[in-house]
Amino acid sequence: MNILYQWDTCGVPFDEALGTALEFADLSSLDARGEGPAEEARSYAALLSSGVRAHLAELDSHIAKLAEGWPPDRQPAVDRNILRIAIYEIKHVDSVPPVVAVDEAVELAKKFSTKESGKFVNGVLAGFLREINKESDAAPVEEETLGSEDS
Repeated sequence: MNILYQWDTCGVPFDEALGTALEFADLSSLDARGEGPAEEARSYAALLSSGVRAHLAELDSHIAKLAEGWPPDRQPAVDRNILRIAIYEIKHVDSVPPVVAVDEAVELAKKFSTKESGKFVNGVLAGFLREINKESDAAPVEEETLGSEDS
């Protein structure tokens, strides 16, 4: 989140924000357990922030559609970037269950944003999950219909 916040709000070039955050991240609690977890955390942070950057238009489109009356440019920067990360994880990171992405996003919003941000983030992401579920429920029906028409 720090990487995206610096890039999005402060105008720090993305590569600089990424490099600084990864270099100075306090991962001492992970390092105490061995070198692997800290490096995994750095790699995952780089994956998420780079993925959000690469899919920014797509992510902001989902957010704008789901946060009625609150387009991304009017949202608090922390909330906007938390939503971007969570939606990216849900859509593009198979190893993260959607419910975990939502839970983590809500906790980040509660910790780093306004009093109401946890509810806002939860509501937007709940709407996104409903949208995803509708799409996945509709896809097999369309395939079955196409298959029966070709016969």
